[in-house]
Amino acid sequence: MSNLSLSDFDASVIKKFGPDILIGVDEVGRGPLAGPVVACAAFVPLKAYQNLSNINDSKKLTPAKRSFFFARMIENGVRFGFAYCDHKKIDEINILAATFKAMNQAVERLLAYTGADGGKILVLVDGPHKIKGFPSKQLPVTGGDGKSLSIACASIFAKVIRDNWMNILHLSYPDYGFSKHKGYGTAFHLDALRKHGPSPVHRRSFAPMKNIKSVESLC
Repeated sequence: MSNLSLSDFDASVIKKFGPDILIGVDEVGRGPLAGPVVACAAFVPLKAYQNLSNINDSKKLTPAKRSFFFARMIENGVRFGFAYCDHKKIDEINILAATFKAMNQAVERLLAYTGADGGKILVLVDGPHKIKGFPSKQLPVTGGDGKSLSIACASIFAKVIRDNWMNILHLSYPDYGFSKHKGYGTAFHLDALRKHGPSPVHRRSFAPMKNIKSVESLC
């Protein structure tokens, strides 16, 4: 199925496994040093496949393209559920557990919104792992945001939501440049940490924050 278009990939999965509803799940924000991890679950109606054929992995799209497709998905009836774990929860339970928690909640919210029967769905999960603790049928898809239309839609939605979130955090903590790097460990971000120490929204369990005893220790 590797040479199929994203919509053809999803259509082939539906044909093979026969779910009533196919759901794609992806997350954004596992790697950053600050802010939340955001997960999204997306259901794409079959009638929307043709109109969304140009959608791709959110990482390969410009912010303008992501915003364009965000609106186009809504116009074509794509349904979403999303959830997040903030920096405090990430520090409390670790980033992998926080990611699974957010994914679980995102799918549950989508099911509640659509009224779908959890026993008749198939969840395509971006990456090599199933969502831990989720009871419905799942199929991990490595590189899924570049293979599956449903996962790509979830990826775009999650990316737009999280980027906007980091833009808002930038207003409260402008010294760190969150609007530029969205919390990832860029040279600018690391330099800001050396100068100012961690902000209230940094993940203290992540290096270099977990090694910080004082602002001077970063210098």
